[in-house]
Amino acid sequence: MNIAFKSLANKYGTPLYIYDFDSLQARYLSLKEAFEGQKSIIAYAIKANSNLSVIKRLASLGAGADCVSIGEVRRALKAGVDRYKIIFSGVGKQDHEIQEALESEILFINLESEAEMKRVEFIAKQLDKEARISIRVNPNIDAKTHPYIATGLHESKFGVEIDMAKRMYIYAKNSPHLNPIGIHFHIGSQLTQLEPIREACAIVADLTRSLRAIDIDIKFFDIGGGLGVQYSDEITIDPKAYANAIKEATKGLDVTIMCEPGRYIVANSGYFLTKVLYEKQNPTHRFVIVDGAMNDLIRPSLYGAYHKIEAVEVVGEESPANVVGPVCESGDFFGKGVYLPPLAPNDLLVIHSAGAYGFTMSSNYNTRNKSAEVALEEGKDRVIRARESFEELIRLEEEYL
Repeated sequence: MNIAFKSLANKYGTPLYIYDFDSLQARYLSLKEAFEGQKSIIAYAIKANSNLSVIKRLASLGAGADCVSIGEVRRALKAGVDRYKIIFSGVGKQDHEIQEALESEILFINLESEAEMKRVEFIAKQLDKEARISIRVNPNIDAKTHPYIATGLHESKFGVEIDMAKRMYIYAKNSPHLNPIGIHFHIGSQLTQLEPIREACAIVADLTRSLRAIDIDIKFFDIGGGLGVQYSDEITIDPKAYANAIKEATKGLDVTIMCEPGRYIVANSGYFLTKVLYEKQNPTHRFVIVDGAMNDLIRPSLYGAYHKIEAVEVVGEESPANVVGPVCESGDFFGKGVYLPPLAPNDLLVIHSAGAYGFTMSSNYNTRNKSAEVALEEGKDRVIRARESFEELIRLEEEYL
């Protein structure tokens, strides 16, 4: 590791999120370059890490944005993402969100159900607008990932079956207030096998050809996100092999390919730094208690997710320990059976692969203030989100006392 974690802890305090913007840029460009020679939009999935400076950096490289709330649409616009590269997805869009998305003139709204299509049509009619839409198709492919982040099977709340999708496209084509320009699917997150992606692409490409045959002009073929990263010993998908599989499936279709990477770009560009408070030993377990907690990084508690944990500038004979936080829950842990050297108060631990679904899923549980976020760029560091204060945390409650 070439990051001066101790210096950053002294300067900004802990717990602390740290993002390597040079790494983030390299990850984005590796994917963009894989689609060279093909019309494409890399729409960054804002849910993975929604810091405005992260979005702005990616927008400066030409990235679009995949948004799942009107708040994320606003973030994308504020950070400088081209409105014609922004898409709005999600199963539960409210009327005011649909209206604002239409008024913002983003690329398209991604529909998840027939009922939602009718609602978008109704609102577009009220506004005297034509809504550009895409429909999320469920190809019923097993993504072979964690069940909480698998989204392409029949039991998933996401998307519609192929027959329903066809009916929706025909309806949209005949509506004066709907313009079906895209087709979308997303089979799950943290995908490490190419074959399910290839299968899903082939199914949805065939559907696209059948829609083209009845004069429904699909211009955008959106393959969703889900490219996996290495947290431990996973063998990940090569970006060029990924792009080639998609190009092969869409051969002969004059479409712009869209993909929605989030984790792929930011996960391994981020670190969570936390300070040791003390060690505790009972008859069967060693505990290392740190100042970070599940409210800061919930993935281990929520998914049983693995994150590599290392001691910073501490050596010695390692033994297994459970790394736990101060939150009053048994599920408040970052790792179990982690081999660590003997640790003293104020020693530091760095938790790797924390750039995605870390801060963005954090909370104020136990009235804990949210961490600061820091960016590293070309050897320099800067704050991109200040540490939250108690006064800021209670601001929306105080006046009602």
